[in-house]
Parts: sequence; structure tokens; C-alpha cells
Amino acid sequence: MSNKLKPLYRNFYAVACFSFLMWMLFLDSNDLITRFKMSSKLRSLENEKEFYQEKIKEVEKDRQELTTNKELLEKFAREKYLMKKPTEDIFVIQEN
Repeated sequence: MSNKLKPLYRNFYAVACFSFLMWMLFLDSNDLITRFKMSSKLRSLENEKEFYQEKIKEVEKDRQELTTNKELLEKFAREKYLMKKPTEDIFVIQEN
């Protein structure tokens, strides 16, 4: 019966390597598909990280400007929080 088998199947090391390769590519918890999904998720998270780091830099710059410039602080309070002086009226114009 062993004479009918191909020489590759009779070689224990070839069968073991093939089995190990199939196990690692498809059946293991760290298989090829999972690794691809995880690397894709990692790239998207790194892009988000860069985006938020840029936003943090912008906010830090704005905060620095607001703490040093009183006129800018007043402008910011008026525009963002609709604050006003007691003798003023505010009209908010919204564009459709």
C-alpha cells in the first residue's frame, strides 16, 4: 500500500510541514485572515491618532492665545457662548 502513495506523502517531514502550514494559515487564532484584519484596524487607528494629535495641537494653540490676549478671549466668548455685556442685545443669524 505504501508503494501506491506518492513519494511526497511518504515523507513525514513534508506532511508535517504541510499540516503546520495549513494550521497556521487557516485554523490558528492568529491565522492569515485575522492578521490582515488586525493590521487594517491598526492602520485606521494610527490615522485617527494622527488626526486627534493635530486637533490637540490646534486646541493648545487656541488655549494659549486665549490666555494671553483679552480681546481674543472676549471675541471667543461672544461667538461660541453668546455672552454679552448687560447693555447689549445679541442677534443670531443662521444660514440655511
